[in-house]
Amino acid sequence: MLQETVTVNGIPIPVTAVDTAVIGSGCAGWNAADWLYDLGRRDCILVTEGVSMGTSRNTGSDKQTYYKLTLSGGAGDSVMEMANDLFSGGGVNGDTALAEAAGSVRSFIKLANLGVPFPTDVFGSFVGYRTDHDPRQRATSAGPLTSRYMTEALEDSVRRKGIPIWDNTMVFRLLVSEGQVEGALCLSTSPAALSSPSHGLGILRAKHIILATGGPAGCYLHSVYPESQTGMSGMALEAGAAGCNLNQWQYGLASVKFRWNVSGTYQQVLPRYIAVTPEGREREFLPEYFASPEEALLMEFRKGYEWPFDTEKLKGSSRIDCIVQHETAKGNRVFMDFRRNPSGLEDGISALDQEVSSYLQNSGALQDTPFKRLLHMNPQAVELYKSHSIDLEKEPLEIRVCAQHHNGGLAVDSNWQTTIKGLYAAGEAAGTFGSRRPGGSALNSTQVGSLRAAEHIACTTCPETDIPEAFLSAAAAEAAAFLQNIEAALSKKEGGNPPLQQRHQAAEAMSLFAGMLRCPKKMKKLDEMLQKQLHSFFVSACVHNPQEIPFLLKNRDLFITMRAVLSAMMQAAETLQTQGSGLVTAENGESIHPLLPEFSYLPPLPQRENRLLLTKLRNGSFSSQFSPVRPIPEPESWFETVWAQYRERRKFLGQSGATKEK
Repeated sequence: MLQETVTVNGIPIPVTAVDTAVIGSGCAGWNAADWLYDLGRRDCILVTEGVSMGTSRNTGSDKQTYYKLTLSGGAGDSVMEMANDLFSGGGVNGDTALAEAAGSVRSFIKLANLGVPFPTDVFGSFVGYRTDHDPRQRATSAGPLTSRYMTEALEDSVRRKGIPIWDNTMVFRLLVSEGQVEGALCLSTSPAALSSPSHGLGILRAKHIILATGGPAGCYLHSVYPESQTGMSGMALEAGAAGCNLNQWQYGLASVKFRWNVSGTYQQVLPRYIAVTPEGREREFLPEYFASPEEALLMEFRKGYEWPFDTEKLKGSSRIDCIVQHETAKGNRVFMDFRRNPSGLEDGISALDQEVSSYLQNSGALQDTPFKRLLHMNPQAVELYKSHSIDLEKEPLEIRVCAQHHNGGLAVDSNWQTTIKGLYAAGEAAGTFGSRRPGGSALNSTQVGSLRAAEHIACTTCPETDIPEAFLSAAAAEAAAFLQNIEAALSKKEGGNPPLQQRHQAAEAMSLFAGMLRCPKKMKKLDEMLQKQLHSFFVSACVHNPQEIPFLLKNRDLFITMRAVLSAMMQAAETLQTQGSGLVTAENGESIHPLLPEFSYLPPLPQRENRLLLTKLRNGSFSSQFSPVRPIPEPESWFETVWAQYRERRKFLGQSGATKEK
């Protein structure tokens, strides 16, 4: 690590140079730093807005899933089979699918060895179960907090190795020259730093950067992402990195008071669905929308393992998402009530469809209330809400349809390198998931993608830490522009929306018109509004005190990301129309679900076309176009040949780095 200071407008700005910087402290970020160290790239740092922030540490579900190659039982499985299953979801490159399949066991066993409590049978086999979009039983879980356990185990490993951690530091602008990342501008978010003449500004020099900043959760108001997760994809898109499948999001039912997915057991124990009007009138509503209460319970049960909203299940379990959306659109609040049995259980569980009754009987879940069944099947799921002051035994749980996961992200190659040389993206920041990912594949991708990025850096480049004059000059100019913009924003004492209110308005519009339901005309108006705001962003910004500077910078990043996402969504809608399918989703050409507004459309069916939607910034605006996926490779399988290639590929490993003064 090299450190020096550059003076900008009479203000000293610290400059730090490292070989590699990892941005983000979730599962992907900690793993990237950990692998870099093990692979010999010791001059690395991890930069994070907050170690305790983010999705990995603060979210989950009833039984948060990790998806990997089958490691138990007698059912056959192979790397190529898993790669084909990932690839068949649509919108997935074959080389990343193969890498995720091949790297799943290596990554999973590392986590188990670090202490993540994935369950085994008495002989040590890692047992599995079937998750959504999973043809086998590749899924496993350490409970509702699987990703938190992963994050904590990886963090412990990084700290034991003494890897430097820059906490409370926001990276907000990437410095790129001729298609190569050169460094970044960052901001210390401590009150003292923000109030100083430099406003906490720092310059980071690194020719290798791994973005592990998570999905752009701040795009939506109605979201199950933790409030501490907003994402930071805009700076990469602004720097010229291409986006991939930015229109592809995963939506599903989630609790509101405490943001959490109500999937799996929460549905399978069959709680009542109730709606409460603004006047306080309560009714159980699901039976109204089905031929019988028993059919409603079957769809509710299936919603447990088919939790994500899926256009292919509009007449099945995803009808429940549409019903909940319809009820909330009418102004009602919707709750899951675990205190009393729903209609349809008057004759007991044995009278239900065999799919439901056999599952509950085999699970020993024949108790007389949904709460007691949940407590029997998954006591951790009950305790989770109790730890957040929600007692499911005594009160109903408010829910709504929320954004849960971004299946798109930055376009990457098979080494998780973006279209900018030296800039990598791992985890949800990378667009590798496609349209219909198996549940839990995202956690596997955080580990494999960060491993692939670290390996590519370690195996194809020599470590080098320097601060050349050309970089220092360009970075100083960027720093001067930043200081000028911030001073202009701080100089206004009144007028303009506060940053958080400004973000709330944009995110609410995204949830209304560019969420599970999408309205092309409204999306176009929203994009025009965001373009106008970005054009005069710092001129019209109003920051009342230096502590609001991070929120202002975050807004700018989110607005850029929103525009890229809207570009992809509008292109997808236009393609539906030009192909003659109009604003429809059903295979037989029927209109979208009658409960949904006529002006809206749903994301296109993923299996109609296995291709990518790429988005790029051109002349100040984003443009999107479809591109063929890369096929699954057929790699060399002769051992001696692969061994020789392996040795050649790792020739840079173990080399000591060069440190150069400017």
